Amino acid sequence: MDATFARRRTILLVTIPVLLIVGGLLLAVGLTRQQPAPPRAVDSGGPPVSMPAGPKTGSSAPSTGAGAHAQHVAALPASRPVRVTIPSIKVSSTLEELGLAKDKTMETPRDPAKAGWFTPGPTPGAQGPSVIAGHVTWNGVPSVFFKLGDLAPGDRIDVQRQDGRTARFTVDRIATYAKDDFPTVAVYRNTDQAALRLITCGGTYSKADHYYPDNVVVYATLTGSHT
Repeated sequence: MDATFARRRTILLVTIPVLLIVGGLLLAVGLTRQQPAPPRAVDSGGPPVSMPAGPKTGSSAPSTGAGAHAQHVAALPASRPVRVTIPSIKVSSTLEELGLAKDKTMETPRDPAKAGWFTPGPTPGAQGPSVIAGHVTWNGVPSVFFKLGDLAPGDRIDVQRQDGRTARFTVDRIATYAKDDFPTVAVYRNTDQAALRLITCGGTYSKADHYYPDNVVVYATLTGSHT
């Protein structure tokens, strides 16, 4: 009896730590599958206002808000972008090319760690609205544009281009829109200067629908360039 009891006690003492370890691993796995809440974007500036379109066609929203008074510079010739850098939120990403999906909406990047440039629009630095999009989270892990909501008017965005120039943009404003009431015309309307739009998801994640209900849009204007 004593030997049997001793064996059972040994098995129990060994099993308890194993169960605790397994339980801890399961908890860790469960936590990694949760969608972390991205920073809440604080809308800045007023609603979009119309800007006269230049001779070049394109689609974009106008530059508005506090940053709209930043000193604009002449647009650059077209050149494909290769990397976007946002120092204030520690983003540096090469760029995928995004087209239109079958439902005529903009494609999203295949790699959640990378942002993507919307190819039907102008190239960053050229006249009109260039659009760069990125995921906010992916499978419970923060993605490239997770901290986009932390941006504020005056922040810098650099886009390196194939021609060796870096287009420098200054954030004008940040806005949040419900996806089912997204102001497509306002966001993509043409502008009379070189503009940039950064887009990601936002709002409170729905576990039931696996869905963020909002889009965060950052409006920026070209304010310089260098080689």
